[in-house]
Amino acid sequence: MKRINKTVVVKVGTSSITNKQGEISQQSVAKICAEVADLKNAGNKVVIVTSGAIAAGLPFLGLAGKNRPRDSATLQAISAIGQGSLIGNYREELANHGLLAGQVLLAPLDFFVRSQYLHARNTLTTLIDLDVVPVVNENDAIADDEIRFGDNDRIAALVAHLVEADLLVLLTDTPGLFTADPNMDSNASLIEEIIEVNQEMEKYAGGSNSEIGSGGMASKLAAAKIASWSGVRTVIADASRSDILRDACSEKSGIGTVVHPRQERLGARKLWIAFAVGSKGQITVDKGARKALEARASLLPSGVIGMQGDFEIGDAVEVVDDESRIFAKGIVRQNADNVRATAGLNTAQLPEGVSHEVIHTDDLVILP
Repeated sequence: MKRINKTVVVKVGTSSITNKQGEISQQSVAKICAEVADLKNAGNKVVIVTSGAIAAGLPFLGLAGKNRPRDSATLQAISAIGQGSLIGNYREELANHGLLAGQVLLAPLDFFVRSQYLHARNTLTTLIDLDVVPVVNENDAIADDEIRFGDNDRIAALVAHLVEADLLVLLTDTPGLFTADPNMDSNASLIEEIIEVNQEMEKYAGGSNSEIGSGGMASKLAAAKIASWSGVRTVIADASRSDILRDACSEKSGIGTVVHPRQERLGARKLWIAFAVGSKGQITVDKGARKALEARASLLPSGVIGMQGDFEIGDAVEVVDDESRIFAKGIVRQNADNVRATAGLNTAQLPEGVSHEVIHTDDLVILP
């Protein structure tokens, strides 16, 4: 393989490494690790982001297949049982190619709190510098349901930003994004290139077709959107396709759905705000406030003309204009009661102890 010296993040979905019973397929893990070794031998740096801890833990309790539980507490406990086995699978198969795996468990706050973000980045880059293959998973066992990702697609996109990757490969059990569900519509065609992930593209993505995975094509497309805003090229492709990682790295055409990077890029914190954290409400602003926000000003109470939702300080909200168009998203410095009470007031009229800013410009993202 031609030496290309890229940094590649490979995301492996649960459905890509499990059998029909929902148990880990060592053969599938071996196939992916062999292709990772191929990339490494060509001079590339590779990070694996993998799902599958729950699938790896189920057989130990006799809960695979139809016996799989549904409640989150049990599934989190099972992930704790399976995580060691999962990394063991990767460690064994990578060792067959003379490679060493290093496990990294991440949580959403590792991307949001700057000190944790820097620690995560330093750990990953040091592992890469040591010629180790980082194997990343979300820390499912202790993740808070309110802030956890729930799938590894978005976490893979944020890891791609973290390590300044050139390429994100989202491996799944389908060839890519189609114009319709190919299982339901014989006229469905593969979308080979996406310049920008917009509403037209998003409408093609449905939910997960897998009983054992938590993601789906909508999740893949959301991750590709994050990566695009990080300046990272994304390929969504079938994990079972021969030499898929080599072909994706070589930019071979027709191997899946390619999402091109944007020229304009967001930093890690604003990526989190825009794409990784859920909105707890909406704040409506007047025309003057919208113009000021788009010029990188903070949102002041004087520009607020309405609101919806029940949010606290530190929550994310959408910002809409007077025609109900969402154009921004940010982290609030006032709770819902204060925003409601101070809407339209000038700074001098604000009660003592209430933040002069509803959303600070550093916590605000203007959306496309």
